[in-house]
Amino acid sequence: MGKKAKKESETPCKDMFEAVPVVCKTPATLVLLLSSPEEDILIKTCEAIHTFAEKGDENKVCLLRLEALKPLCQLISHNNKLVSRNAFMALGIMATSGDVKSALKKINVIPLIINKLLEVQDDAVVHEFATLCLASLSVDFTCKVQIFANKGLPPIIQLLSCPDPDVKKNSLEIIFNLVQDFSDLHAEALQVVTNCLCDDECIQLIHKGGGLTKLMDFFLTPNMPEIKSGALKCITMVAQNSENCKLLHEQNVEKILVELLCVADTGVKASTCQAVAAMSLHESSNNRFRDLGGIPALVEGLNSESLVLREAATQALSNLTHSNKLSAFAVYEAEGHKILVQQLYGNCPKTIANAAATLGNMARHEVIRCSILSHGAIQALVEPLKSTDTQILVSTTLCLAMLACDAEARTQLRSAGGLHPLVSLLESNHKEVLHNACLAVNVCASDKSTAMEMFRFGVLEILQEINQSVNRRSSFSELAMINLINSNLSVKYSLTGHLASTDIICDGFYDAGKARAGQKIVTLEELSMQPVNRHQPIIVVHTTIEKKNEDKHKDETQAESHTEKPWKMMDDDSLHVLVKEAKKSILPLKEQEQYAALARLVSEAMGGAVEIENLHQFPWVLHLKKLKHQLQSNVIPIGLIKNGIYCHRALLFKCLADCIGISCTLVRGEYNRAWNEVLLFSENLSSNGCSSQPCNYIVDLMHEPGNLLAVNTTAAVQYQTILTNNVV
Repeated sequence: MGKKAKKESETPCKDMFEAVPVVCKTPATLVLLLSSPEEDILIKTCEAIHTFAEKGDENKVCLLRLEALKPLCQLISHNNKLVSRNAFMALGIMATSGDVKSALKKINVIPLIINKLLEVQDDAVVHEFATLCLASLSVDFTCKVQIFANKGLPPIIQLLSCPDPDVKKNSLEIIFNLVQDFSDLHAEALQVVTNCLCDDECIQLIHKGGGLTKLMDFFLTPNMPEIKSGALKCITMVAQNSENCKLLHEQNVEKILVELLCVADTGVKASTCQAVAAMSLHESSNNRFRDLGGIPALVEGLNSESLVLREAATQALSNLTHSNKLSAFAVYEAEGHKILVQQLYGNCPKTIANAAATLGNMARHEVIRCSILSHGAIQALVEPLKSTDTQILVSTTLCLAMLACDAEARTQLRSAGGLHPLVSLLESNHKEVLHNACLAVNVCASDKSTAMEMFRFGVLEILQEINQSVNRRSSFSELAMINLINSNLSVKYSLTGHLASTDIICDGFYDAGKARAGQKIVTLEELSMQPVNRHQPIIVVHTTIEKKNEDKHKDETQAESHTEKPWKMMDDDSLHVLVKEAKKSILPLKEQEQYAALARLVSEAMGGAVEIENLHQFPWVLHLKKLKHQLQSNVIPIGLIKNGIYCHRALLFKCLADCIGISCTLVRGEYNRAWNEVLLFSENLSSNGCSSQPCNYIVDLMHEPGNLLAVNTTAAVQYQTILTNNVV
């Protein structure tokens, strides 16, 4: 046996080498071939060594003993790309063995690997096995120093964006290994780790390797605020995902964060608040922060001179109080709401937005809401409503919607001039701002005075335009529109031409006729100030009689003080008498008889019955002209009308019915027509009393007063034809 054959037989290798397109089958022969000058042989030899090394650690050690490392380290810099690539594959696989790793430390291979990473930009195979080799070496302190000394971190960071998962995994492992020893490199390396934690796969990899536990160790380092801040940013990134946040919760991270809220360093406090904000979006962590007493510490942060800390503290409080009643009350008990109101006057957009969001969360609870309002929250919100910052507008409009459910808050909003900017926000193209503005308008509309103020700013016209738009309308805008017109029955009747039986007419109601599309809503006072014109008069309802002595005293006082006399509605003595008569004569009757008797009362008050063929002779137009001239006003109290047509009689019927507590609707038709419908059980009108189904009836007030016509019957259809076709 020759010397070469003897050496091959003595090599303790478990597996024989698979046949390759070279004349050898043993690893020893292949190691010798690594010195071949022929590139084809080098390519195939390196590939075969990689295949052999993949089969287990024993094979890697076998290659180590055959001194394969040195030639492989030289070949990774070979000019032939395939030689270099295959050499990296072989070296990377071998480097995963502890024995090989120890041997590699003695060879100055790290500069060669880093240089190759800088040179090769588009070879994923080289990247994978080069980083695999560095990942194995980077656990050693000496190798870490070499990596940093040779500026290896930048190319490794760039590889984090590589689409190849193995390259990304190896790069992340290298970076994480670099931060395991306390030195000046930690802050930079932790920042890199923070960037890596955007990827869920990377987080799971770190967790399985005990990385999260090691991350907690950084919080124990004394006098190293920059490192603590870096570690806190890592926590913040991990907490973005609910599943990953559970991992932090299991590590009891909340306890560490609460402790860090009390440290002296402002930067660490701000980073801690950011981590709290991220984790508190998850209920279990939210509750633990509260139970550990973290909320008072966050409230204390609101008093800091640091803008960054105040911003982070408000963000944390916003997240903690979101849909969490106990956390909201914890902030209230720490008197955080008082400081949050003051934050609304600040200059930092994010702090203002966060403060408004927190107050909005807390205002859902009545006790807290009252206290927030008592500290001037409404006045503080007015200026932010004029902001151009989207997040400020989203938060302030929602906060306003929560606060404005209180009547006093709506009064404050009117006084502070907040309604105009609120209405203006209905023209926003930002979906969430528009929705929240609609919600706030909807809440404010529950107050008649507030609704009328918004009408002055064109809220109705804007909402009409929104609800006609396919892209902008929503359930929020539709609800705002409904509640706005429900808050003012005069406007509702003008727009919709219909009042339901539940719409109760009160003093101050006026009929200005059917509103045209886009027509601005004008108040009764404004209408009364207009010069007399040729249009149909505005009919007003006013049942209350003023006390003459009180009026005289007020007039004398105003004359003495030279103050302008406030506008008031004209007394309507005739209507007052009709209401008294209706209560006296109508209420004692049975239901059907009540409607018939009330219809006759209305007819008698407005000129009596008029035959259809004589309708054109009925002098109602001239009568109204005379009243306008006599009063020198376009506004006429309904009780003064003695010759009234359909629209006047139907309005009076509805007014009197509402006053005495019986139900009816009011429906506007065309050409000065209007009618009332009442709901009765048909047995009330049936001689045999067999049927008990409810049925709608139209009340005849004009031709046969007191006659009730069942809807959809021939008589009712004929009557409705009269109501809709003939011009009066």
